[in-house]
Amino acid sequence: MSNPRIEVDLGKIRHNTRTVVGLLKARGIQVTGVTKAVCGHPAIARAMIDGGAAGLAEARLSNVKQLRQAGITCPVTLIRTPMLSQVDDVVQVCESSYNTEIAVIAALAAAAIRQDTVHGIILMVEMGDLREGIMPQDLGDIAQQVVDMPGVALKGIGANFTCLSGIAPTDAKMQALSVLANDVEGQCGPYLQTVSGGNSANLPWALGGHANGRINDLRLGEAILLGVEPVSGNQIGGMFRDAFTLVAEVIETDAKSVRPVVSFADLTLPRIHLVPNTAETTRLILAIGHQDTDAAGLSMPPGNTFIGATSDHLVIGTKHSATCVGSEMRFQMNYGALMRAMAAPDIQANLRNDRPAPNARETHGSGKHLALV
Repeated sequence: MSNPRIEVDLGKIRHNTRTVVGLLKARGIQVTGVTKAVCGHPAIARAMIDGGAAGLAEARLSNVKQLRQAGITCPVTLIRTPMLSQVDDVVQVCESSYNTEIAVIAALAAAAIRQDTVHGIILMVEMGDLREGIMPQDLGDIAQQVVDMPGVALKGIGANFTCLSGIAPTDAKMQALSVLANDVEGQCGPYLQTVSGGNSANLPWALGGHANGRINDLRLGEAILLGVEPVSGNQIGGMFRDAFTLVAEVIETDAKSVRPVVSFADLTLPRIHLVPNTAETTRLILAIGHQDTDAAGLSMPPGNTFIGATSDHLVIGTKHSATCVGSEMRFQMNYGALMRAMAAPDIQANLRNDRPAPNARETHGSGKHLALV
Protein backbone atom coordinates (compact mmCIF):
# COMPACT_ATOMS: atom_id res chain seq x y z
CA MET A 1 0.00 0.00 0.00
CA SER A 2 1.13 3.54 -0.65
CA ASN A 3 2.78 5.65 2.05
CA PRO A 4 2.12 7.97 3.66
CA ARG A 5 -1.63 7.35 3.79
CA ILE A 6 -4.68 7.97 5.94
CA GLU A 7 -6.89 5.00 6.68
CA VAL A 8 -10.47 6.21 7.03
CA ASP A 9 -13.11 4.02 8.65
CA LEU A 10 -16.40 5.32 7.28
CA GLY A 11 -18.35 2.97 9.53
CA LYS A 12 -16.92 4.72 12.58
CA ILE A 13 -17.80 8.12 11.15
CA ARG A 14 -21.37 6.96 10.53
CA HIS A 15 -21.49 5.60 14.08
CA ASN A 16 -20.14 8.84 15.59
CA THR A 17 -22.62 10.89 13.62
CA ARG A 18 -25.52 8.63 14.58
CA THR A 19 -24.52 8.80 18.23
CA VAL A 20 -24.29 12.58 18.51
CA VAL A 21 -27.40 13.07 16.36
CA GLY A 22 -29.32 10.84 18.76
CA LEU A 23 -28.03 12.67 21.84
CA LEU A 24 -28.91 16.10 20.44
CA LYS A 25 -32.26 15.08 18.97
CA ALA A 26 -33.53 14.54 22.49
CA ARG A 27 -32.66 18.20 23.12
CA GLY A 28 -34.39 19.49 19.97
CA ILE A 29 -31.08 20.29 18.27
CA GLN A 30 -30.14 19.13 14.78
CA VAL A 31 -26.61 18.40 13.55
CA THR A 32 -25.00 20.03 10.56
CA GLY A 33 -21.94 18.02 9.55
CA VAL A 34 -18.84 20.11 8.87
CA THR A 35 -16.56 18.66 6.20
CA LYS A 36 -13.89 21.36 5.92
CA ALA A 37 -11.24 19.34 7.84
CA VAL A 38 -11.52 16.55 5.27
CA CYS A 39 -11.53 18.93 2.29
CA GLY A 40 -15.11 18.08 1.39
CA HIS A 41 -14.32 14.40 0.81
CA PRO A 42 -17.57 13.04 -0.70
CA ALA A 43 -17.43 9.60 0.95
CA ILE A 44 -16.89 11.12 4.39
CA ALA A 45 -19.71 13.59 3.75
CA ARG A 46 -22.02 10.71 2.79
CA ALA A 47 -21.11 8.91 6.00
CA MET A 48 -22.26 11.97 7.96
CA ILE A 49 -25.52 12.11 6.01
CA ASP A 50 -26.04 8.36 6.45
CA GLY A 51 -25.53 8.92 10.18
CA GLY A 52 -28.36 11.44 10.32
CA ALA A 53 -26.78 14.86 9.78
CA ALA A 54 -29.46 17.29 8.58
CA GLY A 55 -27.09 18.90 6.09
CA LEU A 56 -23.47 19.80 5.48
CA ALA A 57 -21.38 22.90 6.10
CA GLU A 58 -18.21 23.94 4.31
CA ALA A 59 -15.76 26.84 4.45
CA ARG A 60 -14.31 26.59 0.94
CA LEU A 61 -16.23 26.77 -2.29
CA SER A 62 -13.89 24.31 -4.04
CA ASN A 63 -14.91 21.68 -1.49
CA VAL A 64 -18.61 22.38 -2.05
CA LYS A 65 -18.13 21.98 -5.80
CA GLN A 66 -16.45 18.62 -5.18
CA LEU A 67 -19.44 17.51 -3.10
CA ARG A 68 -21.89 18.54 -5.83
CA GLN A 69 -19.83 16.91 -8.58
CA ALA A 70 -19.95 13.68 -6.58
CA GLY A 71 -23.76 13.81 -6.68
CA ILE A 72 -24.42 15.00 -3.13
CA THR A 73 -27.68 16.93 -3.19
CA CYS A 74 -28.39 17.63 0.48
CA PRO A 75 -28.41 21.25 1.73
CA VAL A 76 -24.90 22.71 1.96
CA THR A 77 -24.19 25.94 3.84
CA LEU A 78 -21.07 28.02 3.34
CA ILE A 79 -19.88 28.82 6.87
CA ARG A 80 -17.09 31.25 5.98
CA THR A 81 -18.29 34.69 4.87
CA PRO A 82 -18.44 34.51 1.05
CA MET A 83 -15.89 36.39 -1.03
CA LEU A 84 -17.32 39.08 -3.25
CA SER A 85 -15.45 37.49 -6.16
CA GLN A 86 -17.35 34.21 -5.69
CA VAL A 87 -20.95 35.24 -5.09
CA ASP A 88 -22.30 33.75 -8.33
CA ASP A 89 -20.76 30.37 -7.55
CA VAL A 90 -21.94 30.52 -3.92
CA VAL A 91 -25.54 31.00 -5.00
CA GLN A 92 -25.23 28.25 -7.60
CA VAL A 93 -23.95 25.50 -5.28
CA CYS A 94 -25.02 26.51 -1.74
CA GLU A 95 -28.56 26.84 -0.45
CA SER A 96 -27.43 29.32 2.19
CA SER A 97 -24.38 31.04 3.66
CA TYR A 98 -23.23 32.64 6.90
CA ASN A 99 -22.71 36.37 6.51
CA THR A 100 -21.53 39.47 8.35
CA GLU A 101 -21.14 42.10 5.60
CA ILE A 102 -24.13 43.85 4.04
CA ALA A 103 -22.13 44.54 0.86
CA VAL A 104 -21.58 40.81 0.41
CA ILE A 105 -25.24 40.05 1.11
CA ALA A 106 -26.27 42.63 -1.51
CA ALA A 107 -23.97 40.97 -4.04
CA LEU A 108 -25.42 37.55 -3.19
CA ALA A 109 -28.91 38.98 -3.68
CA ALA A 110 -27.97 40.32 -7.11
CA ALA A 111 -26.46 36.97 -8.06
CA ALA A 112 -29.58 35.14 -6.89
CA ILE A 113 -31.80 37.41 -9.00
CA ARG A 114 -29.60 36.70 -12.03
CA GLN A 115 -30.04 32.98 -11.38
CA ASP A 116 -33.79 33.30 -10.70
CA THR A 117 -33.50 31.88 -7.18
CA VAL A 118 -33.48 32.96 -3.55
CA HIS A 119 -30.38 32.50 -1.41
CA GLY A 120 -30.65 31.87 2.33
CA ILE A 121 -28.80 34.19 4.70
CA ILE A 122 -27.72 33.28 8.23
CA LEU A 123 -26.24 36.22 10.13
CA MET A 124 -23.22 35.47 12.31
CA VAL A 125 -23.23 37.34 15.63
CA GLU A 126 -20.13 38.30 17.62
CA MET A 127 -20.44 36.60 21.01
CA GLY A 128 -16.90 36.99 22.34
CA ASP A 129 -14.57 34.88 20.17
CA LEU A 130 -13.57 38.03 18.20
CA ARG A 131 -13.32 36.26 14.88
CA GLU A 132 -16.27 36.99 12.57
CA GLY A 133 -19.62 38.37 13.60
CA ILE A 134 -22.01 41.32 13.70
CA MET A 135 -22.06 43.20 16.99
CA PRO A 136 -25.29 42.35 18.84
CA GLN A 137 -26.46 45.96 18.96
CA ASP A 138 -26.28 46.15 15.14
CA LEU A 139 -27.95 42.83 14.42
CA GLY A 140 -31.55 44.07 14.22
CA ASP A 141 -30.80 46.80 11.68
CA ILE A 142 -28.78 44.50 9.44
CA ALA A 143 -31.44 41.80 9.68
CA GLN A 144 -34.05 44.34 8.58
CA GLN A 145 -31.96 45.24 5.53
CA VAL A 146 -31.76 41.56 4.59
CA VAL A 147 -35.51 41.12 4.98
CA ASP A 148 -36.11 44.11 2.70
CA MET A 149 -33.69 42.84 0.03
CA PRO A 150 -35.04 40.82 -2.94
CA GLY A 151 -33.05 37.76 -3.92
CA VAL A 152 -32.20 36.68 -0.38
CA ALA A 153 -34.16 35.39 2.62
CA LEU A 154 -33.21 35.70 6.27
CA LYS A 155 -33.01 32.11 7.50
CA GLY A 156 -31.38 32.48 10.89
CA ILE A 157 -28.55 33.64 13.10
CA GLY A 158 -25.52 31.88 14.51
CA ALA A 159 -22.49 32.29 16.74
CA ASN A 160 -18.99 30.88 16.97
CA PHE A 161 -16.77 29.99 19.94
CA THR A 162 -13.25 28.77 20.85
CA CYS A 163 -11.76 29.21 17.38
CA LEU A 164 -9.70 32.41 17.72
CA SER A 165 -9.80 33.72 21.28
CA GLY A 166 -10.57 30.50 23.10
CA ILE A 167 -13.87 31.86 24.46
CA ALA A 168 -15.97 28.88 25.45
CA PRO A 169 -19.76 28.89 25.14
CA THR A 170 -21.69 29.27 28.38
CA ASP A 171 -25.33 29.00 29.34
CA ALA A 172 -25.47 32.80 29.66
CA LYS A 173 -24.15 33.25 26.12
CA MET A 174 -26.61 30.73 24.74
CA GLN A 175 -29.46 32.47 26.52
CA ALA A 176 -28.27 35.77 25.07
CA LEU A 177 -28.27 34.27 21.56
CA SER A 178 -31.83 33.04 22.09
CA VAL A 179 -32.88 36.54 23.19
CA LEU A 180 -31.29 37.98 20.05
CA ALA A 181 -33.27 35.53 17.91
CA ASN A 182 -36.50 36.64 19.57
CA ASP A 183 -35.55 40.32 19.18
CA VAL A 184 -34.80 39.91 15.47
CA GLU A 185 -38.16 38.24 14.90
CA GLY A 186 -39.90 40.98 16.86
CA GLN A 187 -38.24 43.70 14.83
CA CYS A 188 -38.22 42.12 11.37
CA GLY A 189 -41.12 39.69 11.28
CA PRO A 190 -39.98 36.40 9.66
CA TYR A 191 -39.49 33.30 11.80
CA LEU A 192 -35.84 32.24 12.06
CA GLN A 193 -35.55 28.63 10.95
CA THR A 194 -31.99 28.24 12.25
CA VAL A 195 -30.42 29.45 15.48
CA SER A 196 -26.99 27.83 15.38
CA GLY A 197 -25.27 27.84 18.76
CA GLY A 198 -21.79 27.02 17.49
CA ASN A 199 -19.48 24.10 16.91
CA SER A 200 -18.22 20.96 18.66
CA ALA A 201 -17.14 23.02 21.67
CA ASN A 202 -20.85 23.52 22.45
CA LEU A 203 -21.48 19.86 23.22
CA PRO A 204 -20.88 20.09 26.99
CA TRP A 205 -23.47 22.88 27.14
CA ALA A 206 -25.92 21.16 24.80
CA LEU A 207 -25.77 17.88 26.73
CA GLY A 208 -25.48 19.41 30.18
CA GLY A 209 -29.14 19.67 31.05
CA HIS A 210 -29.49 23.39 30.33
CA ALA A 211 -32.61 24.71 28.64
CA ASN A 212 -31.58 25.20 25.03
CA GLY A 213 -33.99 28.09 24.39
CA ARG A 214 -33.99 28.89 20.68
CA ILE A 215 -30.80 26.98 19.87
CA ASN A 216 -31.76 24.29 17.36
CA ASP A 217 -28.56 23.61 15.40
CA LEU A 218 -24.89 22.82 16.04
CA ARG A 219 -22.21 22.69 13.36
CA LEU A 220 -20.12 19.60 14.19
CA GLY A 221 -16.87 18.53 12.58
CA GLU A 222 -14.28 17.57 15.21
CA ALA A 223 -16.76 15.74 17.44
CA ILE A 224 -17.91 13.53 14.56
CA LEU A 225 -14.53 12.95 12.96
CA LEU A 226 -12.44 12.41 16.10
CA GLY A 227 -15.01 11.55 18.78
CA VAL A 228 -13.77 14.24 21.18
CA GLU A 229 -14.95 17.50 22.69
CA PRO A 230 -12.39 20.16 21.62
CA VAL A 231 -12.10 22.28 24.77
CA SER A 232 -11.23 19.48 27.18
CA GLY A 233 -10.07 16.89 24.66
CA ASN A 234 -12.28 14.33 26.41
CA GLN A 235 -13.62 11.40 24.44
CA ILE A 236 -17.35 11.53 23.95
CA GLY A 237 -18.87 8.41 25.46
CA GLY A 238 -19.84 5.78 22.91
CA MET A 239 -17.87 7.38 20.07
CA PHE A 240 -14.73 6.31 18.24
CA ARG A 241 -11.50 8.33 18.42
CA ASP A 242 -9.75 6.34 15.69
CA ALA A 243 -11.85 6.82 12.57
CA PHE A 244 -8.67 8.28 10.99
CA THR A 245 -5.20 6.72 11.23
CA LEU A 246 -2.09 8.23 9.66
CA VAL A 247 0.39 5.63 8.40
CA ALA A 248 4.02 6.55 7.65
CA GLU A 249 7.06 4.52 6.60
CA VAL A 250 10.41 4.27 8.38
CA ILE A 251 13.30 5.32 6.11
CA GLU A 252 16.18 5.23 8.62
CA THR A 253 16.82 3.46 11.91
CA ASP A 254 20.00 3.58 13.98
CA ALA A 255 21.36 4.15 17.45
CA LYS A 256 23.09 7.46 16.84
CA SER A 257 23.06 9.87 19.75
CA VAL A 258 19.77 11.64 20.15
CA ARG A 259 21.60 14.73 21.43
CA PRO A 260 23.57 16.16 18.48
CA VAL A 261 27.06 17.40 19.30
CA VAL A 262 27.02 20.50 17.10
CA SER A 263 27.09 24.25 17.36
CA PHE A 264 23.77 25.80 16.41
CA ALA A 265 24.12 28.51 13.79
CA ASP A 266 20.45 29.37 14.31
CA LEU A 267 19.67 29.90 17.98
CA THR A 268 16.07 28.85 17.39
CA LEU A 269 17.11 25.27 16.58
CA PRO A 270 17.49 24.06 20.20
CA ARG A 271 13.71 24.19 20.45
CA ILE A 272 13.74 20.62 19.04
CA HIS A 273 12.23 18.16 21.51
CA LEU A 274 14.92 15.73 22.70
CA VAL A 275 14.45 12.31 24.26
CA PRO A 276 16.77 11.05 26.99
CA ASN A 277 20.20 10.02 25.70
CA THR A 278 20.16 6.35 26.68
CA ALA A 279 21.61 3.29 25.05
CA GLU A 280 18.18 1.67 24.94
CA THR A 281 16.76 4.35 22.60
CA THR A 282 16.85 3.90 18.84
CA ARG A 283 16.23 6.86 16.60
CA LEU A 284 13.81 6.45 13.69
CA ILE A 285 13.20 8.72 10.72
CA LEU A 286 9.89 8.51 8.90
CA ALA A 287 9.01 9.87 5.47
CA ILE A 288 6.55 12.52 6.61
CA GLY A 289 6.96 16.06 7.93
CA HIS A 290 5.55 19.53 8.41
CA GLN A 291 4.59 19.76 4.73
CA ASP A 292 2.25 16.80 5.27
CA THR A 293 0.73 17.38 8.71
CA ASP A 294 1.08 19.11 12.06
CA ALA A 295 3.75 16.87 13.57
CA ALA A 296 3.03 18.18 17.08
CA GLY A 297 -0.56 17.00 16.68
CA LEU A 298 0.36 13.32 16.27
CA SER A 299 -0.11 10.86 19.12
CA MET A 300 3.00 8.70 19.42
CA PRO A 301 2.42 4.93 19.56
CA PRO A 302 3.29 3.33 22.93
CA GLY A 303 7.04 3.07 23.47
CA ASN A 304 7.85 5.92 21.10
CA THR A 305 8.77 9.56 21.77
CA PHE A 306 8.58 12.58 19.51
CA ILE A 307 12.02 14.15 18.93
CA GLY A 308 11.37 16.64 16.14
CA ALA A 309 10.32 17.21 12.56
CA THR A 310 11.38 19.11 9.47
CA SER A 311 9.52 19.78 6.26
CA ASP A 312 9.71 16.15 5.11
CA HIS A 313 11.16 14.11 8.01
CA LEU A 314 9.66 12.98 11.30
CA VAL A 315 12.22 11.91 13.92
CA ILE A 316 11.16 9.80 16.87
CA GLY A 317 12.86 7.74 19.55
CA THR A 318 11.72 4.17 20.10
CA LYS A 319 12.24 1.36 22.60
CA HIS A 320 11.29 -1.18 19.92
CA SER A 321 14.63 -2.40 18.58
CA ALA A 322 12.94 -4.69 16.05
CA THR A 323 11.64 -1.76 14.00
CA CYS A 324 13.38 -1.82 10.62
CA VAL A 325 13.57 0.24 7.46
CA GLY A 326 10.35 -0.20 5.49
CA SER A 327 8.25 -0.73 8.61
CA GLU A 328 5.01 1.20 8.94
CA MET A 329 4.03 3.22 11.98
CA ARG A 330 0.50 4.32 12.80
CA PHE A 331 -0.50 7.58 14.43
CA GLN A 332 -3.69 9.15 15.69
CA MET A 333 -4.15 12.84 14.88
CA ASN A 334 -5.69 15.87 16.52
CA TYR A 335 -7.95 18.14 14.48
CA GLY A 336 -5.15 20.37 13.17
CA ALA A 337 -3.01 17.41 12.12
CA LEU A 338 -5.99 15.77 10.41
CA MET A 339 -6.81 18.96 8.51
CA ARG A 340 -3.24 19.33 7.23
CA ALA A 341 -2.90 15.66 6.33
CA MET A 342 -6.18 15.53 4.40
CA ALA A 343 -5.06 18.56 2.36
CA ALA A 344 -1.57 17.19 1.65
CA PRO A 345 -1.23 16.17 -2.02
CA ASP A 346 1.11 13.25 -1.28
CA ILE A 347 -1.13 11.54 1.28
CA GLN A 348 -3.72 9.13 -0.04
CA ALA A 349 -6.96 8.46 1.82
CA ASN A 350 -7.87 4.76 1.89
CA LEU A 351 -11.49 4.06 2.75
CA ARG A 352 -12.94 1.18 4.77
CA ASN A 353 -16.57 0.22 5.38
CA ASP A 354 -17.73 2.33 2.47
CA ARG A 355 -21.40 1.45 2.81
CA PRO A 356 -23.53 0.75 5.90
CA ALA A 357 -23.81 -2.95 6.73
CA PRO A 358 -27.44 -3.95 7.45
CA ASN A 359 -27.96 -5.10 11.03
CA ALA A 360 -24.25 -4.67 11.76
CA ARG A 361 -23.36 -4.56 15.45
CA GLU A 362 -20.84 -1.79 16.04
CA THR A 363 -18.45 -1.83 18.96
CA HIS A 364 -16.83 1.24 20.41
CA GLY A 365 -14.26 2.23 22.95
CA SER A 366 -15.14 3.46 26.40
CA GLY A 367 -14.94 7.16 27.09
CA LYS A 368 -16.18 9.88 29.36
CA HIS A 369 -19.78 10.67 28.52
CA LEU A 370 -20.70 14.26 27.81
CA ALA A 371 -24.23 13.05 27.41
CA LEU A 372 -27.21 13.55 29.67
CA VAL A 373 -26.41 12.36 33.17
